[in-house]
Amino acid sequence: MHTRSKVVFFFILILMLVPAVQAEDALEWYMMGQNAATVGNYADAVMYYDKALALDNNYALAMTGKAVTFNKLGRYTEAVNLSDKVLMITSFSTDALNARAYGLFKLKRYDDAVVAYTRLFTLDPSHADAYYNQGYAYVQLKKLDPAIIAFDRSTTLDPNNLDAWNQKGLALLAQGKNEDALTAFNQCTRITIKNEEIWNNKGEALVGLGRYAEATECFNKALGINPLYADALQNKQAILGKGQVYIITGSPTPTGASIRFSTTPATPPPTPVPVITTVELTPPSTTVAVSEPATEVTITKKPTYTPLSPFASMTALIFVGFGAVLVLRREKP
Repeated sequence: MHTRSKVVFFFILILMLVPAVQAEDALEWYMMGQNAATVGNYADAVMYYDKALALDNNYALAMTGKAVTFNKLGRYTEAVNLSDKVLMITSFSTDALNARAYGLFKLKRYDDAVVAYTRLFTLDPSHADAYYNQGYAYVQLKKLDPAIIAFDRSTTLDPNNLDAWNQKGLALLAQGKNEDALTAFNQCTRITIKNEEIWNNKGEALVGLGRYAEATECFNKALGINPLYADALQNKQAILGKGQVYIITGSPTPTGASIRFSTTPATPPPTPVPVITTVELTPPSTTVAVSEPATEVTITKKPTYTPLSPFASMTALIFVGFGAVLVLRREKP
């Protein structure tokens, strides 16, 4: 083989033997953050999102994922601030709008949360729990008419949304609309018969309609589930014999739901009529809803490769030179 050809052959062989090194880029760190958030490793998720942002400080997906994760960690102010930054880059990020609305909601900034959800709903009308969350905010603002509208939209999207049906019933009960409230509670008992609070609420609506025997049956069912349920005990005792005295405690209080999206603003309502209910339901907990973390984005990961490092290049050249010298010596006469 000609000397020059041998040298070229050695050089190509060394290049082929140098391993490709997989590069770490912003997309890969983002995907690691998404995976960590999905399994509940929120601290790790934030770290991975930060590594992505260190490579690209305007990476909107990583910022959104981090904002949603902040909501999961209860860092609501940071979630709102980071969502605002995302929306300055892209105003059409439904995940960022959702994270912002939910952060405001958990900060009990209900006026701002209602507006934020309305903005979100113009882009994504498909998620029942977001309507539920907006209904909750309206109840806290004592605006029962738009709350009922929001709960209606939630149950239209998810007919088995027990919380939305229950809260709609409580809002109607607060307005003295006992027949409509009973319809809502009937939907609840079609979904489950194992919730004492719902049986008690249904009993309240029946008392409002003067149907005391049926109300007593509902209170008995509540007590069958929880014999120590004080409100049902008091309500049952109040209507025994007379059917005229009735004890209700509290006011309609929405329950928890994962964060999700929807579409249309509600109209302002009249001041609600105070109501007493036996139900003290807990406020919504973190979807979410992130929504659940931010909506999982499936991105096909393409392997990337670095060019040869200076060390690999120098090693290759040394081997080539050494091989060339041996070839030349062997070919000397």
